[in-house]
Amino acid sequence: MNLFIIILVCFLGSVSSLGLAFLFFKLKKVAYANFIVSIAVGTLLGVAFLEILPHAFELSGDIHHISMIVLLGIFVFFILEKLLVWRHCHGSHCADSCPQDFKKGSLLIIGDCFHNFIDGVLISSAFIVDIRLGFLTALAIISHEIPQEISNFSILINAGYSLKKTISMNALSGISMILGAISSYMFLQEMKYLVPVFLAFAASSMIYVAISDLIPTLHEKTELRETIQQCLSIFSGVMVIYLIHSMVH
Repeated sequence: MNLFIIILVCFLGSVSSLGLAFLFFKLKKVAYANFIVSIAVGTLLGVAFLEILPHAFELSGDIHHISMIVLLGIFVFFILEKLLVWRHCHGSHCADSCPQDFKKGSLLIIGDCFHNFIDGVLISSAFIVDIRLGFLTALAIISHEIPQEISNFSILINAGYSLKKTISMNALSGISMILGAISSYMFLQEMKYLVPVFLAFAASSMIYVAISDLIPTLHEKTELRETIQQCLSIFSGVMVIYLIHSMVH
């Protein structure tokens, strides 16, 4: 039953993020990507620090060990981003700032597939611990998928891909999330003692994405009004997670 829920959540998450990205792109609302990015920062950090890390500490019983894994995870994701071109781009400038190979779409989709596979692993790991933790983790991951998909649309369309092919390529990358969820679920069923380790890596992934990829995008807007809106949106994202946490515990 848990596996069915995990697959359903990953499928609905992929479809909803792709659908919303398509809607924003067609309505020329790409400017709202910064607002969504701010919310994503809040939800990612909120889930990492208020939900995932506390569960990892409780399951492991060794705070220092889990903290070391989080630190190692941040370094690992930095290396992956360098070597595998796992690049999160969340603004309308992406089509101009990405390398030429990225504009051709090949590296973009490869990186996106790998990224979505990891997201599936993280969601599955959270569901194995607690169904509520799973839903919160999925919420945080999906919230940052939306601006990423908007950027993917922008890059691929500007690279000359048709809208139909752009949608199909993004849908293909979404399938990798389901594959990641299924494979990690099967693996962790046999080796449940590794669940705290996977949770620690999940937290490090969310922290890294929020701090390294999303926040620098927000710093491109330096106007006072934009800054206040970003701060309020980040705070709102954290508060959403906090309120859900308070209601379900």
